[in-house]
Amino acid sequence: MSTLPLPFPRILLGPGPSSVPPRVLEALGRAPLGYLDPELFEALTELQANLRTVFGTTNDFTLALTGTGMAGMESCLANLIEPGDEVLIGVHGFFGGRMAEIAGRYGAKVHRVEAEWGQPLDPVKVQEAASAAGKLKLVGCVHAETSTGVLQPLGPISEIAKAHDALFLVDAVTSLGGHPVEVDEHGVDACYSASQKCMGCPPGLAPITVSERALDVVAARKSTVTSWYYDWKLIGNYWHGDHMYHHTVPVNLLVALQESLRMIVEETPAARYERHREVSEQLMSGLAKMGIRPFAQEGYRLNTLNSAWIPDGVDDIAVRKALLTQYGLEIGGGLGALKGKVWRIGTMGESAQVRHVALLLAALWGTLHG
Repeated sequence: MSTLPLPFPRILLGPGPSSVPPRVLEALGRAPLGYLDPELFEALTELQANLRTVFGTTNDFTLALTGTGMAGMESCLANLIEPGDEVLIGVHGFFGGRMAEIAGRYGAKVHRVEAEWGQPLDPVKVQEAASAAGKLKLVGCVHAETSTGVLQPLGPISEIAKAHDALFLVDAVTSLGGHPVEVDEHGVDACYSASQKCMGCPPGLAPITVSERALDVVAARKSTVTSWYYDWKLIGNYWHGDHMYHHTVPVNLLVALQESLRMIVEETPAARYERHREVSEQLMSGLAKMGIRPFAQEGYRLNTLNSAWIPDGVDDIAVRKALLTQYGLEIGGGLGALKGKVWRIGTMGESAQVRHVALLLAALWGTLHG
């Protein structure tokens, strides 16, 4: 029996990727340049400058790694950690847990500070764990926890890292371009993100910025960085100076990110953050009128990833399937312990539009009450 094709293009309102604007798609479709082409290096210079604006930093080592957001996480931990290092990771969702797991794989002695999913980290508990851990090499946390929709305040965690003379690592995969990250203001030593969330670009790149302090720590390592592919020294030699060949970078993705960053600068980061806030408020207000309650703790909710309890008796998979097949709308389900319990609705980048949310609310109402 034949089936009707799904509506296309999809409206991506899940936890990522988000929809991509036509300007970026046009840039993506241009004839590729060689990875040593002078025109590409000019594009990379502009890309780096605009990334610094969005990250809120003056760090020279600010670039886009080949790979998804997990490449950013992996590269930071591979470069900053040596076997036996004491690290403290705040875990208040799925991706904090992943950061702790990868740190352990690189030989770190990991101290986890847990918070209930849906709530931010408690600075008191972080401080107690830091004091008990001894000499810390690194403190890490997730700024925007994609699994729960929680926005973690960075200031208190930064102060704890500073007090213990530890590096401060931040996951900004779902916040960069949608919430202020302010790397320099918060004393962040390494921060990574992803191109496919609030940046409005297809998946495949991981923006990253690293402080001089962190680079000095890497230069003083006693052991070689375990990952050759994500060795910052080798990667930096390609992006700077003599542009020494390291690997064949995804040139079309880089040109697409260059265009998406131009759009962010043109809109201005402040206006972009306000747009994300307004669209998120529209969504959560509409859900509330249907009796659908927010999951994340009030006052700590992301504007880019909205989590909500699934109403009692509602079939999670059936609703998401209906939204996709009938309306071309994608929303996400829960991860881990939240599977089947919450919906995760992304309002990120190009997807953060009033008309998209209005369509979703109408479609969801029709699906639930039709």
